[in-house]
Amino acid sequence: MKKALAILAFLVGLVTLEAQEPFSLQWHGFVNPHYYADSRSVVGGREDMMLFYPKPIVRDSLGNDINDGWKADMLAITARLGLRVSGPEMLGAKTTAYIEGDFTGSTNATINNLRLRHAYIDMNWEHHRLLAGQYWYAMVVHEIMPMTNPLNMGAPFHCYARQPQVRYEYHLDGFEAVAVAQWQLDNMSIGLLDDSVQSSTLFARNSLVPELNAQLRYRHGALFVGAAVNAKTIQPVVNTKGVAADGSLYTSLSYSVFGSLTLKGVTFKAQTLLNNSLYEGCSLGGYLMLADGSFRDWHFNTVWLDVERNTGHWRPGLFMGYAKNMDYGNTDFVYCFGRKNEHNIAYLWRIQPRLTYKTLKGLDFTAEAEYTMAGYADPVGNLRLSLSMVYAF
Repeated sequence: MKKALAILAFLVGLVTLEAQEPFSLQWHGFVNPHYYADSRSVVGGREDMMLFYPKPIVRDSLGNDINDGWKADMLAITARLGLRVSGPEMLGAKTTAYIEGDFTGSTNATINNLRLRHAYIDMNWEHHRLLAGQYWYAMVVHEIMPMTNPLNMGAPFHCYARQPQVRYEYHLDGFEAVAVAQWQLDNMSIGLLDDSVQSSTLFARNSLVPELNAQLRYRHGALFVGAAVNAKTIQPVVNTKGVAADGSLYTSLSYSVFGSLTLKGVTFKAQTLLNNSLYEGCSLGGYLMLADGSFRDWHFNTVWLDVERNTGHWRPGLFMGYAKNMDYGNTDFVYCFGRKNEHNIAYLWRIQPRLTYKTLKGLDFTAEAEYTMAGYADPVGNLRLSLSMVYAF
């Protein structure tokens, strides 16, 4: 109770804060009550509000599938408050700072607690941009993020995470070159820590190498296209007691091609991913530890499309995603590092129609149906039905 009151007092203090010249403050946020029901148990996060895929068939002693059956919940944890601070020109650059939080918590155990989403300094010159702080994970291309309503925002077909980073952009005649060095906090690598499979920042920290990303983009009118390559280096085995690990490092490369186009009030967004261990980005894939102590990727090829009308009160939309496990059936390993059951899925697909009514005054209503099929040895599907409201300010 004391912690909740302290957080409330802090937020009230922020809202009443006035900026001193030459700084200006701009507040924004929303409240988003969300009801959802699933036809079976799922692999997900935050009370399964962030859905990845359905759980496999598991039989009890009477032959019943214990993961079958409807479940429902309602949450408002995505309520968000953000503050943008605009300052004077410094070192020839326009300067801003941004901080944003919500109440999803940093883990399932801390759900409903205040969580830092973004916190960064942004410096813009005529052709250059430098951003430092916590921002979107580099493989999250926020310009093409699917406009689905649940917390997953297209995950695991599209990445969805934020990481501390330094980001540099160069802009010239519609072309953009992007370079990112990023570290870990909420979204951590998985590996062998003190002889047990765990998630920890130690795997990345012990490598001394930040996760690196490079992108080339092009914008022209309503067209936006680009490609990205991502390199992640970790030390998969860490011992904090007993005999130290040998310090062997493992590097995985992932690739992406993406784009968006708006035609006559309809926005099309699409992406294809070669997911070589994008576990930290809430996407697919992982890596294997072989009997000789070496490591290698197991990966998914992923493609998705999102279509939405972007004018008027009624705005229908449709998300479709497909992913194929390129190492399905491989059992030649000692440890598999990735999300639960994922290595046993040959393919995933999702179809997700939605209908939003916008008052155009900050209040929206959305109804959505989301069907996800997981290709286990015995394929299973989950139907999610959801209703939500958003009051944005």
